[in-house]
Amino acid sequence: MRLEARRATEADIPVLEDLYRSLEDEMRGLHPMWPIASGLDEPVAKSFEETLADPDTLLLIGTIDGQPFGFLLVREEEMLMQAQGEKIGSIRFIFVDHDAREVGLGEVMRETAMDALRERGITKFDAHVLPGHRLVKNFFESGGFSARTIVMHHDDARQ
Repeated sequence: MRLEARRATEADIPVLEDLYRSLEDEMRGLHPMWPIASGLDEPVAKSFEETLADPDTLLLIGTIDGQPFGFLLVREEEMLMQAQGEKIGSIRFIFVDHDAREVGLGEVMRETAMDALRERGITKFDAHVLPGHRLVKNFFESGGFSARTIVMHHDDARQ
């Protein structure tokens, strides 16, 4: 089995959109706010086009034997002024299709993305994980990540 992570292209947008919808379904089950606060703007295909055109964003497709089964989106983000121009790599999305989990594809995508950003001089990384998503939390912890902030939310409409 050959696991690879490669840069996505415009030709990948239909498969990216399918993978994103599976991610969205999974995240909606964990928190109903995810699709409207943490996901991508609609239309998703246009968001992926804009992502591909952004030099500060890296979008990877994870493949098994050449077939796409996952994606990762990471952005270079500015830190505060006192960081003196240092940037942080923020992994916004990582998803592996359910049938392809636990074979190492997520690790290949994570390490490929981090290596690409290291080549740009980035040494600090964040990963966005929903509370209660224990498997993803464990995945990132196994890669040396630890929690540094938790965002709390309140919705008056839910009372």
